[in-house]
Amino acid sequence: HSRGRMPGAPRALCLTRAFHARVPSRVPRRGVRRAPRSVRAAMATDVPRIAVGQMCASSDVEKNLEVVADLCARAKDRGCAMLFLPECFAFIGVKGTDALAVMEPLDGPLLGRYRELAARHRLWLSLGGFAEKGPDRDRRFNAHVIVNDAGEIQASYRKIHLFDVDMGDVNGPVLMESATAAAGETLVTCDSPAGKLGVTVCYDLRFPEMFARLRYELGCEVMLVPSAFTKPTGQAHWETLLRARAIETQSYVVAAAQAGVHSEGRASHGHAMIVDPWGKVIAELDGEETGIAVADVDLGYLKDVRSRIPVETHRRDIASFPVERR
Repeated sequence: HSRGRMPGAPRALCLTRAFHARVPSRVPRRGVRRAPRSVRAAMATDVPRIAVGQMCASSDVEKNLEVVADLCARAKDRGCAMLFLPECFAFIGVKGTDALAVMEPLDGPLLGRYRELAARHRLWLSLGGFAEKGPDRDRRFNAHVIVNDAGEIQASYRKIHLFDVDMGDVNGPVLMESATAAAGETLVTCDSPAGKLGVTVCYDLRFPEMFARLRYELGCEVMLVPSAFTKPTGQAHWETLLRARAIETQSYVVAAAQAGVHSEGRASHGHAMIVDPWGKVIAELDGEETGIAVADVDLGYLKDVRSRIPVETHRRDIASFPVERR
């Protein structure tokens, strides 16, 4: 352990450096738990490459589709197995009720066109927030849909935590998602070429107990946080929260993002990024550009991080502990 230690350097620091130095940039993949045969066959590389996307969606459905088609082509050209798209990738209106006019079931024609893109490019897609037809005509579900490279829906998650926030001058307009959306009630995971996905949407990011269940009960390796963060909350909290979730769960975090001005009174923070299990940002876009950022998902490195700091074995059932108030 002392090999290469600089005189006077703390032993712990030397060990940390050695740990990161010995992890190769590409290692043999060790598989995805409970992955079906079709998913295992889709894993073309030992360390899969993924792309996180960023865009500025609008109420123009055709233009949004064209942008996503371009991002798919870019991801495929970069050798990616999967592209992750932000919340509201297909539509952002001026008012909250605008999405009700375009909501449809997941087997409807609009989502079908995105499924065709996945099949055409032989690319898995994370469609980060779609206006799925809701329980009544006045509400939709904010659905995160995972599509495989044959254009088939592998999983869909309905956003659990709805963004009902009024921060006055700090946050601009009042956003009351529950006025036009119904909350989901089910946690969702999905095996993929990038590993076992923990599927969330945007505001879910602020609820660490959700991510703890996805990691420790459900065995997820890659946490997805497609978002349309407002500029003030994004500037204050976005990267901090993403890195915290990565460190807490020792997982990759993939956060696709909306960026720029969508309409009068509606703008998004951007800064789509991928964070590794050590909490390091390994790919990122700026606050305005439309494009992709690419990184490799090294599950061998993830396992090493988890074994070096075995949080899972150290966890205790805090909820069952008595409380002493003084």
